[in-house]
Amino acid sequence: GDSDICVSGLNANRYKSELENMIGMFVATLPYAIKLNSCWSFDELVKHVRNKCLPILEHSHYPLQYILADFHLNQLNTSFLEIVFDFITVSSDGSHLCFNDATLEQVSLEQSSKVAKFDYMLRFFHKPTLNDGSLSCCFTCSHDLFDDSTVETMARRFQHIVFQLFCSKSDVSEIDQAFTPIKKLSLILPDEAEEMQGIVFYRIPSIINEGMST
Repeated sequence: GDSDICVSGLNANRYKSELENMIGMFVATLPYAIKLNSCWSFDELVKHVRNKCLPILEHSHYPLQYILADFHLNQLNTSFLEIVFDFITVSSDGSHLCFNDATLEQVSLEQSSKVAKFDYMLRFFHKPTLNDGSLSCCFTCSHDLFDDSTVETMARRFQHIVFQLFCSKSDVSEIDQAFTPIKKLSLILPDEAEEMQGIVFYRIPSIINEGMST
């Protein structure tokens, strides 16, 4: 796979104190370009992504169309605009959502997910009021591009990756995942692995192996 990855993320874009309480739409789409190394562990990957992504927020006021123009890109065929990562923190006040530094009125998540604003969107939800440190997520995909079975398979593979990284009872690898290269993480689901192991290759009697003649 390609080690150069670029995805987009949403930012409240209220980078000035006078914008914090101002009514208006300031949300900006930011590109996050990351060069990965498959030999990194997951912890090393997280540190690298954090160090690269946090400085990007300092330039959130720079318009997306200017960024595309600087790199001579066309918005109509820019791949990173098709995949968006969104992180939402649910505030202690259950009737509001905190999106970066902006507080928004909460609506039904089921209702807000009916329309896919992007081709593929992975949303994370964090609720600090819960003491279990849980983090939930959901996939929002366009029905024009993805059918239900494809989305279900992607979700299962994502869950399998998370299980390998964070579940203490994971039997995928006995090596400490904190030091395991990310290239050793498997996208193959357990039932797929079992099916692959159950495949038996038979030799057809009518086929004779012929060596090279001299």
